[in-house]
Amino acid sequence: MRAVLTIGHGGRDQLRAVRDFPQPEPRSDEVLVKVAATAVNFHDIFTRRGMPGIRISLPLVVGSDVSGEVMTVGVDVLQWKPGDRVLVDPVFRDGQRFGMIGETTHGGRAEFIAVPAVQLLRIPEGVDTEVAATLPLAYGTAYRMLVTQGKLAAGEKLLVLGASGGVGVACVQIGKLLGAEVLAVTSSPRKARALSVLGADHLVDSSAEPLVDAVKRIYGKPRVTGGGGVDVAVNFTGGDSWRETQRAVAVGGRILTCGATAGFEMTTDARYLWTFEHRYIGSNGWSTGDLEALLRLMRLGQLRPVVDRVLSLEEAAEGERLLEDREVIGKVLLKP
Repeated sequence: MRAVLTIGHGGRDQLRAVRDFPQPEPRSDEVLVKVAATAVNFHDIFTRRGMPGIRISLPLVVGSDVSGEVMTVGVDVLQWKPGDRVLVDPVFRDGQRFGMIGETTHGGRAEFIAVPAVQLLRIPEGVDTEVAATLPLAYGTAYRMLVTQGKLAAGEKLLVLGASGGVGVACVQIGKLLGAEVLAVTSSPRKARALSVLGADHLVDSSAEPLVDAVKRIYGKPRVTGGGGVDVAVNFTGGDSWRETQRAVAVGGRILTCGATAGFEMTTDARYLWTFEHRYIGSNGWSTGDLEALLRLMRLGQLRPVVDRVLSLEEAAEGERLLEDREVIGKVLLKP
């Protein structure tokens, strides 16, 4: 079958498209899925570059966001049948295996994938099979961060850094669904216009205006006596942006994080932590319930995930380039 392999750590030249990769045979508790689409994520790029402290067996078929159609089922699988449309929850939750599909086992950059039956979710009628592949890593992460962990409420002021990427766009959309007032930070006028179409109430071009200056202009300077700033800030970039985020959040506000794409060594100004009584809330991935909630929102027409473009499987390197060069608004899908 056709597949794209990550053959080693390094640049995009470590990706190899092949046509003779062995088609997997499902075990007794597994299902063979014909892949409809797999999303490109920074996790795929980090796997290719090499992640400190994480050893990955190579070559590997990456791709953790996967949707498709059931082809055959193992002898012990009773709840699925050929023709069922499914979304894969890539995280192993059985306590017997570590990691997730597309990281510790072969993933979705292939025509077929064998998946434990317990990791499948049914795609509801009216939900596009390919678009469902946008959900786990981006929308699932955003939903858990804002809803399950962050308890974002209607009327709160929400600041989203890195708002034009997969998780950022999802935060903007989910924030608006929850009734928040959204301030989206991005790096270009083009991306700002796209976020405005998605409903962002305020837009900041970080290449033209510093974050704290923008927050002061829109909401006023946060003060220990009350007033000014945002109620909730989403910061998954880390690095030098962390301290600036602290300065943008109101008394009693919350800073939510699910990662540190710009560096995990962050400077925290403890004065803001105690004098403004901030709460820092971490969020790690998503639960099956989070994905089910997102599928319901799609079925009801309340959520339409943003797909920047759909590429062929053999264009995986171009998909990764688009993410690395920050040319994407929303998600890139690969279609076998």
